[in-house]
Amino acid sequence: MHDKLVALVTGANKGIGLQIAKELAGRGLTVLVGSRNLELGEAAAKSVGSGARAVQLDVTSEASIAAAAAWIRRELGRLDVLVNNAAISHAGKPGTPFEELLKASRPSVAPVAEVRAVFETNVFGVIAVTQAMLPLLREAPAGRIVNVSSEVGSLARQRDPSNPHRMPNAAYVPSKTALNAITVAFANELEGTRIKVNAACPGFTATDLNNFRGTRSVEQGAREPVRLALLDANGPTGTFSNEEGPLPW
Repeated sequence: MHDKLVALVTGANKGIGLQIAKELAGRGLTVLVGSRNLELGEAAAKSVGSGARAVQLDVTSEASIAAAAAWIRRELGRLDVLVNNAAISHAGKPGTPFEELLKASRPSVAPVAEVRAVFETNVFGVIAVTQAMLPLLREAPAGRIVNVSSEVGSLARQRDPSNPHRMPNAAYVPSKTALNAITVAFANELEGTRIKVNAACPGFTATDLNNFRGTRSVEQGAREPVRLALLDANGPTGTFSNEEGPLPW
């Protein structure tokens, strides 16, 4: 069995996921860079350093998820941290102006096929990957699951008229609300085990998810997911937070 803590970060070939991978590797963990495209994952792993390895992982493919779990057990024999970072904001053409994306995702006009596609990655993908990795995490001395969510998924914030970030959105926003619910469900089921499950909001970070319109750097966005990934035995489970503190569900 591998003698270092092992972390798997999904969607880690770029953006916040890549930065999370770099920071966990910098703290001495062996980091598995999950990427749909293995070549892109391998290039990202090289940028992380010698403590990283690439693994092909498409969170919407049962075969890919099963193969990744089998590879981790065969090659390393352990998994201590799972960061469910892979997400999409829409299923349209890359480079579509941010304002157009917002208009097209309104509940009154959003194509149902687009909503399904976003949920497939952001919600069902998280469930599928977590289920596949749970046998390894249960064997870990202190398993940690971090779901990268968003403050826009907070129902309380979306109903607050003073919130400048609330938006009528039928896909990305409710997918993060559902992800928060899944976080609570896993945390409740795993209470009493050595596994802690939490949701992290990175803030409005500049990535291709928002056509780089975000106001925060990936370094800032990675802080809370990394903190939750490295919680000690006294850390919480079933929480939703950003680097400033707890967020309302």
